[in-house]
This record gives sequence, C-alpha cells and structure tokens, in this order.
Amino acid sequence: MSAAQTPIEVHIIADSTGDTAARVARAAAAQYVGYDVRIIRHPRQSTPDGLQDAFARMHPERARTVVFSTVVDETLRQFVAQLCTERGLPHADLLDPAVTALKEATGQDPERVVRPVGVSEDYFKRVQAMEFSIANDDGNLSNHLRESDIVLVGVSRSGKTPLSMYLGYLGYKTSNIPLVPGIAPPEQLFAVQRWKIVGLTIDPERLAQIRGRRVRAMGSASVHRDGYTDLVKIFDELDEVGRIQRSLGCPVIDTTELALEEAAGRVIEMVERRREAAQGG
Repeated sequence: MSAAQTPIEVHIIADSTGDTAARVARAAAAQYVGYDVRIIRHPRQSTPDGLQDAFARMHPERARTVVFSTVVDETLRQFVAQLCTERGLPHADLLDPAVTALKEATGQDPERVVRPVGVSEDYFKRVQAMEFSIANDDGNLSNHLRESDIVLVGVSRSGKTPLSMYLGYLGYKTSNIPLVPGIAPPEQLFAVQRWKIVGLTIDPERLAQIRGRRVRAMGSASVHRDGYTDLVKIFDELDEVGRIQRSLGCPVIDTTELALEEAAGRVIEMVERRREAAQGG
C-alpha cells in the first residue's frame, strides 16, 4: 500500500460536540485530496477515564493517526497532550493559540470553563434536522427523500435509526430506509441524488444476536417472521440487500464494531466527498 493509500484518521477530542474541530479538520483535509482522510469524533470528554477510552479506540497501527483537540479544562488539556506524546501521535490543540492571543490582548487568564457558544442559526438548523430525522425514520417518509441531506439504507437492526438520530443531532436531515428481501424499495430512493445515499451492513452473527434479543424482549408470540433470526436466512438477506445497495451505487459501512460517533463521522465524510465530486469540486 502506498503512502497516499494508507488512511489518515483525524480524531477529534472535544468537551462539547466537536463541531469546531471537525470543521477545521475538513478544511485541512481538503488540502490533501489524494488521501483517504477520516474524521472521528470523541465528543463531550469531561474525565481522564473518558479520554483514556477515546485513545483506546485509536489504532495507529492500521491508520496514520492525528489528534485535534478543543478542550478548555487545563488538567484535561494537558492530559490530552500527555497521551499524544506517550503514543507518538501528532496533536493540534486548536483552542490554545486563540486563547493565548486573547490572553495577550486582555492581560487576563482564560476562565477555563466549558460554556455553550450561544443560540445561533446553527442551533435552529440542528433542531430542524432532528425533527426531520424523527419524522423520516424507518421508511416512514413524511418528506420527500430529495429533502434529505443523507439517506441510510440497510437491513433491519443494522443501526439505521440511532445513526440517523445522531446525524440529525449534528445538523444533517437524515432519512433511513429498511431494505427487505422480496419488497421493492420506495421509488423515491432511485430518484434521489446518489451521493446522498450510504448503505449499512453488519456481521451476520452479530445481527442474529441483536434480532434474537429484540424478539425475546417483545415476546415470541408478538414477533413471528420467518427467517428474522435464522442465521442462514440472514446470510441470504444480507446478500440480496447488498445487491440492492450495489444497484444504487452507494458506499457501504460495516457497523459491527463502530461506535456511533465514528460511524456518523464516516457517513458525513463519504457524503461530503461524493457531493463535491458530483458537483465538480
């Protein structure tokens, strides 16, 4: 694998949503168009244990790893720097130069208190996106798919709903469509811009476990669908759904071992990259 083919993972360590660092990361990644740059968020970090868990999810042995941080608490900020040094990871503390400049201008030390940046247009966009994602969950299309920023497609219990809700929270109007063998997908799906569509898949054995728990929770008498939890039929189901996803020309993400934040980051990066390609840059 060449240097350009080795993926780069930019891990966002933030005490809030990580939006600020993600925007900077996307702007920086735009200068390296020949590289596969993936942005992964670890938001709302407020404890050393949480930071340890976030760093445990980094795998520099399989991808070149960079850390961008926006942490205001001084103890946690220093701990992030320490963890990066111990692991030999490149690190950009994005708030430090800005806070230092304000300190020089005011002569005052920063308060180092985590505060929301205030209600803005972005806040209302998030609320609208969350409402949209709720209204268009699991194939219940209250809006035309053309109005979606992102469309998720996959088998039942592959993680579409929690991922679409989280993407809505991040400000992306998201619809999710279950693909069921023997049932034609909605015609709207084939009319929507292809760059908006992302497929989800999952390990068959993991899917059988998840469905089995759901059936037991609902009561075996209340849910009785042939093959819903049968592993052999799940393999067939995933194969057929895979064919539909290929016919849509959409990238497919395996959600089996992905944290919700990481899956959302991958979806966003895929959609934005494909949108830029479709629109000519």
